[in-house]
Amino acid sequence: MGKGWQRREKPRNLVFLPLNRSTPRKPMAKKTRHTGRPKLLEGKREHIIKAKLTEQELRQLKAMEQQLGLNRSEIIKGRVLHDSHSLVINAAELMKLLDGIGAELGRAGNNINQLARHANTLNKQDMLNPGTVAEFNQLLAAYVTLQQELEKCLRQIIRLMRN
Repeated sequence: MGKGWQRREKPRNLVFLPLNRSTPRKPMAKKTRHTGRPKLLEGKREHIIKAKLTEQELRQLKAMEQQLGLNRSEIIKGRVLHDSHSLVINAAELMKLLDGIGAELGRAGNNINQLARHANTLNKQDMLNPGTVAEFNQLLAAYVTLQQELEKCLRQIIRLMRN
């Protein structure tokens, strides 16, 4: 220790009062910290269920975890306790796939417009074959039918996602 510590003076003006022993002392109240989330009073999950899986079943469960973005407990509880007939999907992955379908529909529409423009050019030059027009109309009708079925399926998917 340095010399400065040794040179300090001792306190001189301290007054000591006698304690009145007739009054009982009260213990100091403990300060409690409220950290973390509050404890659950109801709905606390205390029970553990163990299940044995084969290696293939475990791989399948891990794959579902990755695809759905859920942990094992959520997957199992959702499948067993809630509507077991419903399908759990990864919304982000579904949106990517739907986006791809929308892009493909846009490209198909662009191709149809190009074919129609080319047919109009050939028609002005009197070079359009009537057999080609009939075949194009059949293919276009089939395309429109498929597109309507796709729209129905997409509406069903959206309805299921809302529920």
